[in-house]
Amino acid sequence: MTDAEDFPQIYLITPTEIDLMTYPDRLAACLDAVPVACLRMALATRDEDRLGRAADALRAVTETRDVALVIERHTGLVARHGLDGVHLLDGSRGVAAARKTLGEDAIVGAYCAQSRHDGMTAGELNVDYVSFGPVGQTALDDGARAELELFDWWSQMIEVPVVAEGALDAALIAQIAPHTDFFGIGDEIWSQDDAAAALRTLQAAFR
Repeated sequence: MTDAEDFPQIYLITPTEIDLMTYPDRLAACLDAVPVACLRMALATRDEDRLGRAADALRAVTETRDVALVIERHTGLVARHGLDGVHLLDGSRGVAAARKTLGEDAIVGAYCAQSRHDGMTAGELNVDYVSFGPVGQTALDDGARAELELFDWWSQMIEVPVVAEGALDAALIAQIAPHTDFFGIGDEIWSQDDAAAALRTLQAAFR
C-alpha cells in the first residue's frame, strides 16, 4: 500500500460524458470530502477540442488539490494540456510507446482486464500501475470478473501497484481492500445525487 496507514487509496474515474458547467463543482466536492490520489479523465468522445477543454477544466480542479490527473488513451494530449500521464486500455501493448513519448516522469497506467500475463508484461515495461476489473458482476462486455484470487496473488507476488475497478460495492471493497493499492471508483458515485457522500460511504469500507 502507498499511504501511511496501509489502506488503499482512491483513484477516481470521471463519467464518459461530463457537463463542464456542473461537473467541475461536483468533482471539487468529492476531492474536498476525502483524500484522492488520482483522477482519470475517461471521456468517450474523440473530439479533440472537447477533450482539451475538459482536460483544462479538470486540471484547474485537481492541481490546486495536489491530485494527479491522467487521461484515458490519448497520449498526445498529455503534454499539450499539462496532464500527469495516460491510462491505456489495451493491456501491455501500448506501454512501451507511451513511456517513450512521455518520458520517465509521467504516469503510465494500463488496464489489463483479468489477465495476469498482461499485467506482468506491463510491469516489465515500466508501467506505474496496472488495473484489473471489473470486480463486480456486470452484463457489459463478456461478463468476466477480476476475482479476489487475482488481487491476492498480485499483492503477494508483484510490486507494481494495482487498481481494483468496476461495479464495486461496499462488500466487494471490504473483501479486496487488504489486497489492492487503489480502488478505481466512478459510476458507483456519479450516478448518485450526492457523489461526495457516496464516495465517503464507499471509503468507509476500505477500513
